[in-house]
Amino acid sequence: MRISSSAPTRVDLAGGTLDIWPLYLFHEDARTVNFAIDLPASCTIETTTGSAIHLVSRDLGREESFPNLSALLKAKKYQLPLVALLIRYFASVAPMPGGFKLITDCKSPAGAGIAGSSALNIALCGALNRLTGLRLSLPALQNIAKNVEAQVIRVPTGEQDYFPAMCGGLNAIRLTPGGIVVDKLRTDLAAFERRVVLCYTGAPRQSGINNWEVTKAHIDGNKQVIRNFERIAEIARAMRGALEGNDWNDVARLLREEWQNRRKNAPGISTPLIDHLIAAARRNGALAAKVCGAGGGGCVLFFTADGAKDRVSETLRREGARVLDVHVAQRGLTVTRSSAPG
Repeated sequence: MRISSSAPTRVDLAGGTLDIWPLYLFHEDARTVNFAIDLPASCTIETTTGSAIHLVSRDLGREESFPNLSALLKAKKYQLPLVALLIRYFASVAPMPGGFKLITDCKSPAGAGIAGSSALNIALCGALNRLTGLRLSLPALQNIAKNVEAQVIRVPTGEQDYFPAMCGGLNAIRLTPGGIVVDKLRTDLAAFERRVVLCYTGAPRQSGINNWEVTKAHIDGNKQVIRNFERIAEIARAMRGALEGNDWNDVARLLREEWQNRRKNAPGISTPLIDHLIAAARRNGALAAKVCGAGGGGCVLFFTADGAKDRVSETLRREGARVLDVHVAQRGLTVTRSSAPG
């Protein structure tokens, strides 16, 4: 038996970090706005004869093997902790086959800030859900993914990253005391894509560390951080309206404001390289820019004037950044099963 799964990564437009519990409970009508992109994370599981379990990460270049499931469960450390801990969880609630080979891959650059680990998490949960025959719902998989990722990074995780991976599209994710509500936005996606450039700086970042510093400052009552997040929440609400109205000038204005407020929250969110790339791009047609995720490196999103996308892309390449050719991924998690490899 072979099971294959795939889930898209995402780019956040507004409201990021507010999706970390309990921050969104302190801001009225909190939401994040993001879109799924076609740089997927994938998982393949092939059952084998015997009892051995072999785990492989193609993008990280790591692998590890266990003689059987019992040995995996008893291990104290793992080369691939997210994979191993998810297997541990699913094995605790449903029977596992005797032996299998599990291979993961992620098209997102390492530490890019576009939720590669969360997309991989959802792809893994989808594949393991099918392998064990549990038939868990998407909300149940999101809850497992969020909690296991927190075990790995050892700080709280956000809510927003899993929903583009599960659902695809351009979304406003409402964060309420009663739960998370995902609204698909009706936007001219072709016009939107003509104005979007995503580049990788070549410098990976650690989102868990940056986000935890900001979260702790908010919970500790830092008035400046709280004010910044109040404005970020307002911007996220306005961003939804601008996108659904196809008001690209307003989208650019809000993106600029989001970045200005976000970079006040913690040192290290921006870097000299990021500032240099943004300045160069603005001289060549970029209307706004912001770092993806928690900042400190990774990817930068640019929103350009209509017709300026190619010019901005070439500018960024000349400055040494890697421009990623991305499109909005309309579809989220997919899982297929076949009786034989191939």
